[in-house]
Amino acid sequence: MKQVTKKLHRDVGEAISQFSMIEDGDRIMVCLSGGKDSYTMLDMMLHFQKVAPISFEIVAVNLDQKQPGFPEEVLPNYLSELGVEYKIIEKNTYKVVMEKTPEGKTTCSLCSRLRRGTLYEAAKDLGCNKMALGHHRNDIIETFLLNFFFSGKMETMPPKFKNDAGELVILRPLAFCKESDIEAYSNYKQFPIIPCNLCGSQENLQRKKVKEMIANWEADFPDRSSIMMKALQNVYPSHLLDHNLYDFTNLEEKIVDNSLV
Repeated sequence: MKQVTKKLHRDVGEAISQFSMIEDGDRIMVCLSGGKDSYTMLDMMLHFQKVAPISFEIVAVNLDQKQPGFPEEVLPNYLSELGVEYKIIEKNTYKVVMEKTPEGKTTCSLCSRLRRGTLYEAAKDLGCNKMALGHHRNDIIETFLLNFFFSGKMETMPPKFKNDAGELVILRPLAFCKESDIEAYSNYKQFPIIPCNLCGSQENLQRKKVKEMIANWEADFPDRSSIMMKALQNVYPSHLLDHNLYDFTNLEEKIVDNSLV
C-alpha cells in the first residue's frame, strides 16, 4: 500500500503541477459522492493541503439526491470525524430524473445536468472559486472513446476548465490516476462506500461496453491505456481534419484572440 499511496501522490501532484490547478488563496469545493473515487480525491487534496508550500481551503460537498435507501448519516459522520469543513445539499433530483427519463433510456445525461447545475450554485454560495471532481484516467479515456465512436467528435474530460459562466474553475486532480490504484487505496482505507442506484445500476450503458473493450485490449497489449493517455496530450492539428484548428489553405494553425487554437 505504500507503493500505491506513493503512486497516487505522484500522479495527483503531477496533474496539479502540469495543469496549474491550485494557487495560493484558493477555496476549493471537493465534490464527494460517497464512491471510491471521490473519497480518494478528498484524501489526496487533504494531503497536498498539508505539504504544499501554498495555503488553500477545502470544503467537502455532497449532493443528497434523495435516492431511496440513501444512508444520510454516513457522510456527515465520516466528515465530522475527519474534521473537514463540509456541506450536505438536499435536492430531490432523483424524482425529476425518474419522471423525465423515458423507460429504457439511461438516466446519466439528465442526472448529470441537474447535479452539475446544483453544484455550481453551491460553489458560488460557499465562496469557492474552484471545484474538484473525482474523474480519473480511465474515465478520461473512456469518455474520449465514447465521443469518438458514438458522437463523432474528438473530445474528453479536460483536467481543468471553466464553467460556461466563466466564474468557476473545474478541476480533476485524479486525471493521471489509474482506477485500479484508486480501488486498492479505497479498499485499504475502508472508506464507507455509498452505492449509486441511478447510473451504477444500469447494465446496458455504452460506457460499460467501452470499459470492457479497453480491458480486453489491456489483456492482449499491456499498458494500452497509458499510451492512449499520452496520445491525448500529444495532438497534431495539421495531421487531423478539423478546419477550425488548422488552415489547410495556408497550411498553418489558426490563431484566435492572439493565441493558437
